[in-house]
Amino acid sequence: MANKRIELKGRVFVTFDLVAATGLHIGGSNSNIEIGGVDKSIIRDVMSNRPYIPGSSLRGKLRSLLEKYGGLEQNQRINQGYIHSCQVEDDYQVCDICQIFGVPGERGFGSPTRLVVRDIPLRDASAEELERTARTDLPYTEIKTEVAIDRVTSAANPRQMERVPAGARFGEAQLVYSVYDGDGCDPLDDVGRLKTLVLGLQLMEDDYLGGLGSRGSGRVSLEDIVLSVRSQDDYLSEPAAVGRYDSMEDLLANLESAVEAVTQQLGLS
Repeated sequence: MANKRIELKGRVFVTFDLVAATGLHIGGSNSNIEIGGVDKSIIRDVMSNRPYIPGSSLRGKLRSLLEKYGGLEQNQRINQGYIHSCQVEDDYQVCDICQIFGVPGERGFGSPTRLVVRDIPLRDASAEELERTARTDLPYTEIKTEVAIDRVTSAANPRQMERVPAGARFGEAQLVYSVYDGDGCDPLDDVGRLKTLVLGLQLMEDDYLGGLGSRGSGRVSLEDIVLSVRSQDDYLSEPAAVGRYDSMEDLLANLESAVEAVTQQLGLS
């Protein structure tokens, strides 16, 4: 394979608070099942015992929703499921999803993955409110009992699911989006793909995050959204804020101007 030249032009930071509009279940280990009697527990930070949202869960959800939105072929097996992954370079060059989220290294034609998604902790104020006023079943969480009915015998099979209660606020969420120039990379194309990333966030608001979504869990909203930029020429300075938005509705209404502001901050216009 010929040597490639890749140049980092800068990074775009998308930060926000993620608020649980309904109970939120993102599964963790069930090693404590004998203590709490919970069939499906949530993931917790081992130091604070607080719930958190893994970056992998958010990243995987965004990719899955965008693949379904675009009707992309599910052609790459990952554990027990499938995702879309371009098999040839010509397809990769025009695929927003694979450019943003990456392809396996053994493909030989991929450029660096654009998107990094950080873990999202529970806000201190939200944790303190849950400690002070909420009547939770376990620290910071509620237990939701669901009953499956056998269609033949009508026997009930109750299950207990652990959820973070509605109203819990996680933040600061941070998406780090890199913009590259060089062989196979066009920085203006990268900036344009920010619209695809925002589309994924809107799809998630309309869908759900985590498990049990078809049964009411996992509805979320994004608030206090900030776009900021570190450019190649000024990388050792604090990121420059180029847009602040109260909600996804606000961001969508100003998306074109937001992308133009990022383009100018990176010196690409």
